[in-house]
Amino acid sequence: MTGEARADDPTRATGATAATAGTGAAGATGSTAATGATGATEAVPEWVTPPGPRDRAALFGVLTGGWLAQCCYALTRLGIPDLLAGGPRPAAELAHETGADARAVRRVLSSLAAVGLFGEPAAGTFALTPVTRLLCADTPRSSRESALMFGEEVHRSFGEITHTLTTGQPAFEAVYGRPFYDHVNGDARTGGAFSAAMGTAPVPAALARCDLSGLGCLVDVGGGEGGLLTRALTPRPAARGVLVELPEALGRARPRLAEAGLERRVDLVEGSFFDQLPGGGDVYVLSRVLHNWDDARATRVLRRVREAIPPHARLLVLERLEHPGPAAPGDLGRPSPSAQAKLIDLLMLVMLEGHDRTEAEYRALLEAADFEVSAVHQAPGRAESALEAVPV
Repeated sequence: MTGEARADDPTRATGATAATAGTGAAGATGSTAATGATGATEAVPEWVTPPGPRDRAALFGVLTGGWLAQCCYALTRLGIPDLLAGGPRPAAELAHETGADARAVRRVLSSLAAVGLFGEPAAGTFALTPVTRLLCADTPRSSRESALMFGEEVHRSFGEITHTLTTGQPAFEAVYGRPFYDHVNGDARTGGAFSAAMGTAPVPAALARCDLSGLGCLVDVGGGEGGLLTRALTPRPAARGVLVELPEALGRARPRLAEAGLERRVDLVEGSFFDQLPGGGDVYVLSRVLHNWDDARATRVLRRVREAIPPHARLLVLERLEHPGPAAPGDLGRPSPSAQAKLIDLLMLVMLEGHDRTEAEYRALLEAADFEVSAVHQAPGRAESALEAVPV
């Protein structure tokens, strides 16, 4: 098995050499001629090129990727990355402090070290790498909570992806018996992990392309822990803000806003974007909200904003715009930005009822809720863009 997966063995034929050495259609590459029964030569399509050792190695990496992800999850759940934050430590010590089995901990860490996720400066002693330092709780924009959610709810849901493929419905609901957001709002542990994971997401770069000069009051609907408000209000000392969120997120937002010196400039309003929203704002923001919902519910959110927004105000919709066609190819271990967008869409397919949309589809949603798009600020690559809309 391991021999088949080796990609660096010069004695093994590569996909190209195996193809040119063979005869007939199965042994030719796209540019190699195949001789048929009539003696005529025919070009063999590229997609029937026989797989070589590198292809087997690549597939092996894909099929075992879930093993690595679950190992990272389990170590994070035990708190081992945090124990390694101060420097290398023996696996036996890590196991003792976490109540785990020493041999199992060593074998897992050794396997992850073999693929570069941990260092092993001495036999049985392990250290963090820059990648796994992201699993520590105190790392800025830590991925700890995301790793926990990916290892639990996301992992279980992808285990039932056949349900999604055959029904078109989120596998999450088949596993947990209720929609994702109902589960998040009804389970304190999951809700806390989700809120924390979303709180580490960067503010969409497209916000900087929107004209916020003379801003009076910005209402961030579903704004998480207040990161966008912090970015918008800090350089504008005369501006105020309103954060509309559920209780768990507001609890996390308070200290974050206080740390930024904004606690007296931001009103915290407990509620959902499906509920009545506060009026009086100059700019309303829906950042990464609408893509979570199907058209009917996304339109409900927009209509709630339309009810609250004054005639002079604007709505900013910050979302990734879908671009039809294939994503730019990237390395299997380091997908390109466009490939990352496709992977996030895959996550949403399995977990949620929503999906990314094209600019035309967002325009249609806004028009259905009595908004008119006045400007679109395209983001570089496949990052979120900003659609500015005014009430009509």
